[in-house]
Amino acid sequence: MKKKYDILVIGSGLGGLVSALVLAKEGLKVCVLEKNNQYGGNLQTFSRNKMIFDTGVHYLGGLSEGQNLNQYFTYLGIMEDLKLKKLDEDGYDRITFDDDETAYPHSQGYENFIEQLSKIFPDERENLLKYCDEIQNVCNQFPRYSLIRKEKYNDEILYTNAKEFIESITPNKRLQAVLSGSNFLYAGVADKTPLYVHALTVNSYIQSSYKCVNGGSQISKLLIKKLRDHGAEVYKHSQVTEMIFDEDNTLISVKTKQGREFHADQFISNIEIRTTLDLIGHQRLKKSFINRVYDLEPVTSCFSIYLTLKPNTFKYFNHNFYHYTSEDVVWEVSNPSRELWPEWYMFSSTASKHHPEFAESLTAISYMSYDEVKEWENTFNTIAENHERGNNYENFKQEKAEKLISKIEEKFPELRNAIKEIYTSTPLSYRDYIGGYKGNMYGYVKDCKNPLKTIISSKTKISNLFLTGQSINMHGILGVTIGAFVTCSEILGKDVIDQRLSKVLTPR
Repeated sequence: MKKKYDILVIGSGLGGLVSALVLAKEGLKVCVLEKNNQYGGNLQTFSRNKMIFDTGVHYLGGLSEGQNLNQYFTYLGIMEDLKLKKLDEDGYDRITFDDDETAYPHSQGYENFIEQLSKIFPDERENLLKYCDEIQNVCNQFPRYSLIRKEKYNDEILYTNAKEFIESITPNKRLQAVLSGSNFLYAGVADKTPLYVHALTVNSYIQSSYKCVNGGSQISKLLIKKLRDHGAEVYKHSQVTEMIFDEDNTLISVKTKQGREFHADQFISNIEIRTTLDLIGHQRLKKSFINRVYDLEPVTSCFSIYLTLKPNTFKYFNHNFYHYTSEDVVWEVSNPSRELWPEWYMFSSTASKHHPEFAESLTAISYMSYDEVKEWENTFNTIAENHERGNNYENFKQEKAEKLISKIEEKFPELRNAIKEIYTSTPLSYRDYIGGYKGNMYGYVKDCKNPLKTIISSKTKISNLFLTGQSINMHGILGVTIGAFVTCSEILGKDVIDQRLSKVLTPR
């Protein structure tokens, strides 16, 4: 007799794992299929010289007691087991510019955020207060941001442009650039990105900011442990290559590349939405919906360098740097210039285990167009030692790494002599390991001029197939977690999810 699950989840990114665990906690028989060797999607880590590097999760917000991600993770049962290190409260992020020695802080806690920036911009205190009030107002309106759903909210927040909002707060160009300085976290587009994307992102980190000790993969490992505790089955090396439907257009099973068939009553796809459409078959869906998905603009991809360091040569810093060549390029990160690259970068460090005042490794990321690696796009590589893309690709990466290191050296002249080994990743790495279309970092660009076009429902025209993940709605750990609960509410009912989450809701 064939085995049948209540829920089958395709893809083990955060959205898939959270959805699976929420449903498994309800007593449903759940199975998760992952194509790669490592679970977790953007939560994946890799090790070089016994040092762990994150591929996508460099720090988390909203994890202090009573805050939203803390409460979501508490409900999932993983919060108390997370190993975290809090970033500097007076500047978890520092925004810097060429020819300016000031490192402008983004600080934890709204009062502190205002206080620290007011020291640098003493005439802007009232404007900073207005900025913080509006950020919190937008977040308080957003469905499930505070766990319990809100049936009604002012949809004006979907149409408000982030850049224009910040410009309306203050005429000070440098402060505008500083407030926009974490644009890197969502790859904002000047004339498109809605205020809610900016607000939902920065609010979480202003509440509290933490690094995952030993990498973000601990989140996926904890979720999988909890899944197995609830009787779920999780399989890697199980790429879904076919969806099988009955005569009523109901999905009844999927087949994997390895030839196994998995039957279920309901299905959740946590993989790239274009790949999901190909598996469904375009003939089963409305042409208008397919065109809408294919018209979506992918968020740009990036080039990253991962540096292991000689012992005790580079001071550890307990924050992140977001550096820009000038205040004029802050809203240009989504459109990187090949000729001027890199005009911006994010830079973070990991403390040495034995000498914590020094860094043992560094990570730097700069956005980069997928077009730069297009000539190698027909190659696929998820094995670090495999050089199938050839010498030209290796030379390309080496040249990029040298440019990025040289740029960082302008602010950190001691860097080069501290480097022991250099490792790199390109848009192809993100495409192959994470599965994003053209290696996109954060799903698809949201457009305040046409917001409903760029938000995809978790329900599909296939009655028993649902969607989750960053290509559907908001990206990031918090955004994807909230999205997974929204997906589960379509299966279990919104009231059920409200009841479950209300048990962990604590006053803030």
